[in-house]
Amino acid sequence: MQIIYLAVVFLVIIGLLAIRRPLYQAILGGLIVTAFFYQIPPVEIGRRTTMVITKWSSLSVLLSLYLITFLQRILESRSQIKLAQQDLDGIFHNRRINTAGAALFIGLLPSAASMVLCSDIVKDATDGYLEPKDQAFVASWFRHIPESTLPTYTGVLLMLTLSGVPISQFLMGMIVPIIVLVVLGYLPYLRRLPKNPGTPGSDSRAKDVMHLFQHLWSLLLILVLILGFGLSVVSSVLMSIVASILAYHVGTAELLPMFRSAFERKMLINTFLVLVLKEFIDYTGVLELLPEAMATLPLQTYLVFALMFFVATAISGTTGAIAMGTPLAFAAIPGGMPLMVYLMCICHAASQVSPTHICLVIAADYFNVTLGELIRKTLPMSLLFCILMTIYYNILLII
Repeated sequence: MQIIYLAVVFLVIIGLLAIRRPLYQAILGGLIVTAFFYQIPPVEIGRRTTMVITKWSSLSVLLSLYLITFLQRILESRSQIKLAQQDLDGIFHNRRINTAGAALFIGLLPSAASMVLCSDIVKDATDGYLEPKDQAFVASWFRHIPESTLPTYTGVLLMLTLSGVPISQFLMGMIVPIIVLVVLGYLPYLRRLPKNPGTPGSDSRAKDVMHLFQHLWSLLLILVLILGFGLSVVSSVLMSIVASILAYHVGTAELLPMFRSAFERKMLINTFLVLVLKEFIDYTGVLELLPEAMATLPLQTYLVFALMFFVATAISGTTGAIAMGTPLAFAAIPGGMPLMVYLMCICHAASQVSPTHICLVIAADYFNVTLGELIRKTLPMSLLFCILMTIYYNILLII
């Protein structure tokens, strides 16, 4: 019954989104139903809600979201993002490559808040060619491709640790999935864009590359601080903000309006509620019941684990699914690189349609579409990716 209750919770959220209720109302409905079915005591409701503010792993998401938005305001005031897009036009002179490349680059930043910057670039490159819900899909799909592979993301690092698979083998195994993800996003959407960006060709690609670094140095600084020095996202973005204020000579008169405008109330409230929902689900302990429930299915063992990883990720995110399922999967199946690649791909596909995925909330808010519309756009591609990766897994076993 515990799993059935959880299914009802998600049906309530999906139903409210289907009748075009705002996301905060849909999540609130899910919270109420969760508290009712699982009989969460009022004291625990209050504790779990305040944990989003008091627990650093949750608070840092909200802080980084605000800080990245603030950095975006600084860059907008100096037209740095727009100039970087012009540099990309000069280097590639291809609107499709510019759109995908910029989103992939932003995806190197291991922060949900980077979804704001990615959405800004995708919107500017695709306005007039794609509808808002298609733009939301493109921004979300391409921005998350690096998240499937890079060990800077918690899920990948955790599965590497639990599985014992060498990182070099994993990265080699992920080359094909990355290509497939790019193709699945390119064929139905980016191919609609004209190749010609409508700007003059480059006089010097070398100069354009140099200018691109000049215009995106603040984002590169964040990457260097995170990857090279192991700093947190919040600390890295703060340092980049300070450096940008000094480099661009941003005065107090400019900063005050930026402080206010960076507080995107709708986005922050929706993100807060999604984080509260994740805390409620963690309290129920329902994820621990999934392995036993899935074991009764008449499927091959690797398909049972694939289904379990997909469902667990859709419910509470990649980290919980990996922490719970990886030791079980590698104990039950001869593992190695093929199994890790397969399970990581399944987690990635599920995360792209999870109502608890913060990035989807941000993308939907940015493009003024419902979360349901974005998930409906993404679901067919995610399922197709799972099918293709199942074939790929069996090929890896033969090789």
